[in-house]
Amino acid sequence: MKPSLIFSQYFWLVNTLRRYGRMTLEELNEKWQDDDVADGNPLSRSTFNRHREAVLYMFGVIIECDAQDGYRYYIDNPEVLDDDTLERWMLNSLTVGSVLADSQSIHDRILLENVPAGEEHLQTLIKAIKTGHKVEICYARFGHSGYNIYVAPYALKLWHQRWYLLSSNGKYLITYSLDRMRSVKIMDQTFKLPDGFSAEAYFSEFYGVLADTDVPLQHIRVRAYGHTPNYMRTLPYHPSQKEVETTDNYADFTFKIRPTYDFVNALASGGPDIEIMEPVELRKQMKEWLKASLDMYKYD
Repeated sequence: MKPSLIFSQYFWLVNTLRRYGRMTLEELNEKWQDDDVADGNPLSRSTFNRHREAVLYMFGVIIECDAQDGYRYYIDNPEVLDDDTLERWMLNSLTVGSVLADSQSIHDRILLENVPAGEEHLQTLIKAIKTGHKVEICYARFGHSGYNIYVAPYALKLWHQRWYLLSSNGKYLITYSLDRMRSVKIMDQTFKLPDGFSAEAYFSEFYGVLADTDVPLQHIRVRAYGHTPNYMRTLPYHPSQKEVETTDNYADFTFKIRPTYDFVNALASGGPDIEIMEPVELRKQMKEWLKASLDMYKYD
């Protein structure tokens, strides 16, 4: 069997249990045949067990059986399908890829977003991260000529269609965009990751990749109007986001975050549908931003 077909069966198993909840093997087999997953062939127990082990090994998804509930199978750790983990990203990406591969006949009616250059450096950087080697990067900021930097690669992060490298120059942690890297070379010199370092923890207090520790951690309350609360519920701005008040006209959300430029800019993009309620200093900052934008059009 082709690998793509096997992967599609893995995705089917995870997505079916995620969508329908607890199911017996007989119920899974009936759905399997209804969906024509394997050309009408039944889902045998041996195949099911192999797929069950595969999705655990590849994506960290645990499929358990509850004997007290009629031997129904269920996903025991659904949180892995919601967290920003590599396993979830792989599962989602491969699932979409499998679906698109079966949709070539309508390829001109499926529009995708463009991803900037930089992916060609991924393999080299991942190898350096795995082996603990420093890298030499020829880097060119927008509007500037290229220059060489020598850093220890700590972690990679995908954000808004761009790949970023979190690295250390021995004194500071600095983030570089892969699409501005002209070349990447692995050096002989090695490095040791600091004890207890966690890339997820490092970015946890920030929105995106701008990690400015000079910006204090704050409790922020935002009021969303119109349809914006629905968008914020389905795609939260930040893991700390909580809905604390809901009315017919608006919903209030709170954040525990360092409000760097990109977070404030994201809120500003909501226009009149998002209002910062507190802290007062951040509300004043947003007011100044909006006034500066309005001043650009004052002569029209």
